Amino acid sequence: MCALKRNALGKGLSALLQDNETTNNIPAGEPAISGSILMVPLDEIETNPFQPRSDFDQTALQELADSIRLQGIIQPVTVRRAGERSYQLISGERRLRASRLAGLKEIPAYVRSADDVAMLELALIENIQRENLNAIEIAISYQRMIDECHLKQDELGDRVGKNRSTVTNYLRLLKLPPVIQAAIRDEQISMGHARALITINGADKQLWVYRQIIEKGLSVRKVEELVREVAAEPLKKDKKPEQQPYEYRKIADGLSSRFGTKVQLRIDDSGKGKIEIPVLSRNDLNRILDILG
Repeated sequence: MCALKRNALGKGLSALLQDNETTNNIPAGEPAISGSILMVPLDEIETNPFQPRSDFDQTALQELADSIRLQGIIQPVTVRRAGERSYQLISGERRLRASRLAGLKEIPAYVRSADDVAMLELALIENIQRENLNAIEIAISYQRMIDECHLKQDELGDRVGKNRSTVTNYLRLLKLPPVIQAAIRDEQISMGHARALITINGADKQLWVYRQIIEKGLSVRKVEELVREVAAEPLKKDKKPEQQPYEYRKIADGLSSRFGTKVQLRIDDSGKGKIEIPVLSRNDLNRILDILG
């Protein structure tokens, strides 16, 4: 569905799922017609193979299951035909999982026509619209839509109802070091902190500022001030070192972990050399001196 009608762009999943076919209620056991609603046995529904979401809050699922036991399914799931008596989920995996927890045997479902690309896009857009989605999950979904649905950033913005600069800021998060991405995902730092970090050139500087955020609990405003300070004191770029023996690389990695920055270990054939520890600011120098004792 990467070639969707323009009037559906920016309106979210509900607009993408609408078509001109008549919606009919069909009882279980009858042939499914595209655009219809019918009761589908749970054991005939396969999960969406393009589902980008892997983590589901079990407490929230159980609460939804309890609600379903009392009130039933308010909003049908959406499926496509996969065989004569089998269906593939397009959207509504939380409802599907909770229905199974609630002990239901069948569930109301919209039957829609959708190819693999449409399945992927619909799953990604539904995932993006979750209220509790973290910034990294949004960024990954945006990147998948660009890569796998062959969308440009402005087209992606139309799909999800965001302007291009917002889309760009999310995508730039994926260029941050993995440890910072994990901190954003786990909500250890906010999107405001992340926006400040992505303006810094160089992973070493980004990591140093990130550590200051964690260690000192810096506000977004303080981080922005720190970023300007770091930008005013650029590190001298070293020439790319020649490949070292494994034992030297292991020692350098251990020192980098200890000092929280990229440590260079330069040893010549005679065994002589030097250890280089980059310093980003006076505060950083004091931190390293404290570690050295």
